[in-house]
Amino acid sequence: MRGLFPETPLQRNEHLSALYGADIWLKREDLSPVRSYKIRGAFNFFRKALAVETPAEMFVCASAGNHAQGFAFVCKHFGVPGVVFMPVTTPQQKIAKTRMFGGEFITIKLIGDFFDQCYKAAQDFAAEKGACMVPPFDHADIIEGQATIASEIMAQLPGKGLPDLVIMPVGGGGLSSGLTGYLSEDLLAENFLFCEPAGAPSLKRALEAGEPVTLPKVDNFVDGAAVARIGSLNFQALSRFSADQVMLIEENAICVSMIDMLNVEGIVLEPAGGLSLAALEKLGTDRLKGKTVVAIVSGGNFDFERLPDVKERAMRFSGLKKYFILRLPQRPGALKDFLNLLGPEDDIARFEYLKKSARNFGSILIGIETLHRENFDGLKARFDAGGLGYEDITDNEILSSLII
Repeated sequence: MRGLFPETPLQRNEHLSALYGADIWLKREDLSPVRSYKIRGAFNFFRKALAVETPAEMFVCASAGNHAQGFAFVCKHFGVPGVVFMPVTTPQQKIAKTRMFGGEFITIKLIGDFFDQCYKAAQDFAAEKGACMVPPFDHADIIEGQATIASEIMAQLPGKGLPDLVIMPVGGGGLSSGLTGYLSEDLLAENFLFCEPAGAPSLKRALEAGEPVTLPKVDNFVDGAAVARIGSLNFQALSRFSADQVMLIEENAICVSMIDMLNVEGIVLEPAGGLSLAALEKLGTDRLKGKTVVAIVSGGNFDFERLPDVKERAMRFSGLKKYFILRLPQRPGALKDFLNLLGPEDDIARFEYLKKSARNFGSILIGIETLHRENFDGLKARFDAGGLGYEDITDNEILSSLII
């Protein structure tokens, strides 16, 4: 693998270490050639598939993200043709990067509106052409390739010490299966913490049920880890762990970590890459103080067109932005009276007249940003004292998704 790319750094993060009173190290997989760890499993799969007596003449994968880019990079490295199936809805940025990594060795086919349709088309194509399907996580060679991260960590830790805690994101389970398998002789089961998006808890539900289960619905915001069913081989490797060791991270909490790392460290993370860092905030100083912690930063393929949405989610989760529906009287001076209720640190970020709900009143959507979350306690108290009719819809998923 060193002939393909150098080891990714294990960096002590001064900001996070000081924040939690711990010795926190980040394994920077966002600094691989394809800005994610997926290149490792792909390389190992191809290395073995091409070593057989009669190797396949064509390779196929289905992916709209990091797996496709790792696959493409490795196809070009070995000089073998590959076909990447992507949903029609895949952003052009991801299509362009996959094409850039694979060059003349890659053909991209856009099929279906959803990944399941795309994956089925890739399977049918591979069967028809006699091509070799390269799975994203549910294969022994993929798992073995991802385990090289653990090998590097053990060689990179100062003084060859052992971490008290290894925090890793989980999607299909290839990364976590490889890491825990390699480190099992050195670390106890309780030294591992798995992180999943709250909207895609495939490992946690499988451990609770004692077998892989298919989630009825998945939130795709954390696209690099939004998997409806943990891989079969991956579940076998992880079944010895407790469901309590799987921490579910709210999607908006991940946004806070992404914004924090961008502003403080200048590190660009994708949502899946922020999972382990968001877990640090959830664990808190009491559970981290004095410990040596390794957090896997799994990827940094972030489309900056998503930045406004990430910032919005982060502010709402941090309590620094709220949305209200106001019931204002239809009289001169009513808006001025409302503005006088705002504090010196409150800023109107959105103001939209919705409709006249009664003859003498109108409904207004208003978004307010502030510098400290406790400012909203004082603002609501002034609303109540002034007899203002209002409803806080910040956490009302149905209403906010329709009108915000």
